[in-house]
Amino acid sequence: MSSQEPNSGNPTRKRLLTTTFVVAALGAAGVAWLLTNIMDRKQEARNPTVRVAELTEISVDPKPWGLNWPHHYDGYLATAGDEFYGGAEAMPESKLDHQPWLRRLYAGYAFSIDYREARGHAYMLYDQGVTERITQKPQAGACMHCHASTTVLWRKAGLEAMGQPADDEALAADFNMPAVIRGFQELSRKPYQEVLAMLYSVPDGTPEDNETVFPAPPVGGFTGEFAGKKLPEGHVLEGNVHPVTCIDCHNPTTMELRVTRPGLVLGLQALATSDEPVPHLPSIERWRRGSQNTPYDVNKMASQNEMRSYVCAQCHVEYYCATSDVLEFPWGQGLKHDQLEAHWAAKTFPDGTAFFDYKHGETGAKVFKAQHPEFELWSQGVHAQNGVSCSDCHMPYQTKGGTKLSDHRVDSPLNNINNACLTCHNSSESELLARVNTIQQTTVDMRERAGAAVTEMFDAIMQAKAAGATDEQLAPIFELQSKAMWRVDYISSENSKGFHAPQEAMRALGEALDYSRKAQAAAMLLWAPEPPSTEGLPTEPIQGVTPRADAGEAPGGVRTAAAD
Repeated sequence: MSSQEPNSGNPTRKRLLTTTFVVAALGAAGVAWLLTNIMDRKQEARNPTVRVAELTEISVDPKPWGLNWPHHYDGYLATAGDEFYGGAEAMPESKLDHQPWLRRLYAGYAFSIDYREARGHAYMLYDQGVTERITQKPQAGACMHCHASTTVLWRKAGLEAMGQPADDEALAADFNMPAVIRGFQELSRKPYQEVLAMLYSVPDGTPEDNETVFPAPPVGGFTGEFAGKKLPEGHVLEGNVHPVTCIDCHNPTTMELRVTRPGLVLGLQALATSDEPVPHLPSIERWRRGSQNTPYDVNKMASQNEMRSYVCAQCHVEYYCATSDVLEFPWGQGLKHDQLEAHWAAKTFPDGTAFFDYKHGETGAKVFKAQHPEFELWSQGVHAQNGVSCSDCHMPYQTKGGTKLSDHRVDSPLNNINNACLTCHNSSESELLARVNTIQQTTVDMRERAGAAVTEMFDAIMQAKAAGATDEQLAPIFELQSKAMWRVDYISSENSKGFHAPQEAMRALGEALDYSRKAQAAAMLLWAPEPPSTEGLPTEPIQGVTPRADAGEAPGGVRTAAAD
């Protein structure tokens, strides 16, 4: 009898043992892979970048930043769309063609010449450089506060004015906000073309690279002019200029968000000293409860969540931008449209004369011009009151590998509803889109009604002038005109079509209609015949119910026998 174990040569058992071994090995390998992957992702989250390029305070060119943060850089490049489209044939549509009443609203002001739909951040300097508002009419260097990466230029001009070193080494070493503010004040009122030439001359951190990420505008636009004058033969500008880049919102050493625009720094200080409640800006409320020994400092006191709105508020705001005074945010009384209007009404120019943006080309009234008050209108809306920042919607978080980052395409939330909206809203994409469309279409409809009322107001005022109305007679009407124009322009210039705060948008447009009709009626009384007396006209006595003569009712609503 053999000593071999029974069934030891059983092929079924061998296959079972082999299969078990293989499955166990694969399982162990899978677990090992999973653990390794988790560790890799954790390591990516701890160290999301490998520093390839060293950045300094003159690293304006975004290319080196892209070596360190490629995902962010890809988003930045995407602000141009599929590719950068330049040239006159690629310019966006004119708002003046789609809203003809804007030409009359802006009569006497450069916006009545050329006013186009906005494009992405990639185009912000290019489109400004070619607009006829620049090439045909004089403008101030302050216009570049939001359209170009200007902090190195401001810092250089500020250091020079303060008698401090302003060479490339000094500029690269330190941001120096006081110098930035001083330079901004020095250059704000200078002619646009002069400041543009200075901007070309400052370093951008890549002296060996003469090709910018996004094309610079042709100098003098498509016609080779500044303020209506042809450029000298052979006129060129040496150097590189960039639209807003990474350094305008981020510290190059730590990548922390920061505010670099003097307009916002000073505007928030003025807002902090006002009495207007701003619960959506908690760091200002905390400053107010403190000693207030030093001015509110946004870069030291604001929370991370606030900074995710403040970096946008550097530009998406209302402000004064011309040569008669330094650029200013009108927040001294609050952030509502009537509070901004009150700030402008109380302001005087350096020579002591009353502030205004322009004289209306038809009526001659001195009026205010709204820019693009997205931050101010958002501040009145439900999203701001619930702690939702600008970046939450326009730069929603996304995951790349193990890294969580903001989407730097800076796009409409409607193009990314899943990330921008559905993280908070328990609704379908179609439902949310329908709600937004309803809000925006309602606002546009009311805006067009207000635009029609404003133009009819202009007609009535011009008829009064033609009839011989004096400046003294027209003065109170001009005040109504200014109020009406400010409100319709405020909502028309704000780029959310009322979505940022629908009720506030409707309040402004309702007031625009009211002031327009009051001004129209007052102007008509200056030239229309004396209205006849209404004394003696019959009036209907009070009835219990509405009488129906056709149904056999007697006066007073009592049914007659015949009717029964």
